[in-house]
Amino acid sequence: GCDASVLLDSTPGNQAEKDGPPNISVRSFYVIDDAKTKLEMACPHTVSCADIITIAARDVVTMSGGPRWNVLKGRKDGRISKAAETINLPAPTFNVTQLIQSFAKRGLGAKDLVALSGGHTLGFSHCSSFEARLHNFSSAHDVDPSMNNEFSQKLRKKCPKPNKDHNAGEFLDSTSSTFDNDYYRRLMAGKGVFGSDQALVGDYRTRWIVEAFAKDQSLFFKEFAASMVKLGNVGVIENGEVRLKCRVVN
Repeated sequence: GCDASVLLDSTPGNQAEKDGPPNISVRSFYVIDDAKTKLEMACPHTVSCADIITIAARDVVTMSGGPRWNVLKGRKDGRISKAAETINLPAPTFNVTQLIQSFAKRGLGAKDLVALSGGHTLGFSHCSSFEARLHNFSSAHDVDPSMNNEFSQKLRKKCPKPNKDHNAGEFLDSTSSTFDNDYYRRLMAGKGVFGSDQALVGDYRTRWIVEAFAKDQSLFFKEFAASMVKLGNVGVIENGEVRLKCRVVN
């Protein structure tokens, strides 16, 4: 969120957002802590943890070969973080109608949805987020028929049922540390990892945007940067604080 709620640690009386099911694989919070420590030395009580996340997100995209954009600053940090609220995140099982509704609630359109999904060009997913596509998918199909056959066999080997290896999973595109348009090219080939990724190709409202980004990386970069600026304005709070330590409220 735009108030750095994901950085707060759980307390005995409250399970925080970072410990909600969709965020289990969010790691490396120390990167934000290190940046915060240096900022507090340089200009105390000035830069919020929310701004640090937003700037770091931009910087990691740029450092990985992606676009650069101007991050608007001045966010405040919130004091509330509840694991139960992660239910509001769009799920990897969503279809396009559910995705469009989820993004629309935040003032984001179909083009924002497809562009921001391209953030999956960086990243990894555990089996639990996509194994429903690989085993007993429906009464008619054991495996999701929208998935490339060779790809589904590869994933079934990595994510057997029952799965004993809790670290097993798959990178979300084949160049997982480079920010590029490979994600969209893989969707066109039926190699999206999440059902919500592959669904973007199966629906006329989003397919044309996937095709455009698969063909033209610079167009994807331009639209991704524009959508990230819009996303950076969602849920900004006026009456928060600037946390001194990102893991705890002041």
